[in-house]
Amino acid sequence: MANPLLRQAATTFRALRLADGSAGRPCLNRAVGILLLAASSFSPALAHAGAYDDFFKALQLDLAPSVRSLLGRGFDPNTVDTTRGDPALVYAIRFQSVKTIAVLLASPQINIEARAPNGDTALMVAAYKGEKEIVAALLEKGAEPNRPGWTALHYAALSGNLDIVRMLLEKSAYIDASSPNRTTPLMMAAGAGQTAVIRLLIEEGADQTIRNDAGLTARDFAAKFADVRREPSLYP
Repeated sequence: MANPLLRQAATTFRALRLADGSAGRPCLNRAVGILLLAASSFSPALAHAGAYDDFFKALQLDLAPSVRSLLGRGFDPNTVDTTRGDPALVYAIRFQSVKTIAVLLASPQINIEARAPNGDTALMVAAYKGEKEIVAALLEKGAEPNRPGWTALHYAALSGNLDIVRMLLEKSAYIDASSPNRTTPLMMAAGAGQTAVIRLLIEEGADQTIRNDAGLTARDFAAKFADVRREPSLYP
């Protein structure tokens, strides 16, 4: 019993067992007063703050047993990090904490579509980080590859992870997904010099003629990348 006031009240109550009714009444009143004071001084907010700190520290350090214990005691797996505003699952993926990610995904309460303030979902961050196993687990759990704006396929194309690009396409990710400025995954791959991804997207039918809001095509992105690198265009 951590609260000293509660310990004191418990001691008083034990003493009451040896007292008769009349002699024990003042002691009883005192014990009740102590309990009321203890109850008023015990702050659930403080307890939650401690659990919050423990939870996000465990996510950072990939301490699966600690996260499992907190969730078992009712801690919300969708709690948002106050520093960046990331939901717990996105937060754990940013730290590449594979074990705690598995614990979060096993929770019936987990919201796999929860977004960071910039709109990123867990699937998008995992795709950008090149975390194939996590992407596979999220897709298996029903993560949505298609959404308005930036998508996981944009991020996978940018980072050049061929396996993740294939996984997303197999789950019907829209190959010509349009970002808010109408940039496509093919443009992202071209602008980053990801030749293997460029080839795959073209083979799978990506539209090379689309222009974004700046009037640029994927080939223009590739030319800009080549110019910065001072080398021939890698665009096939």
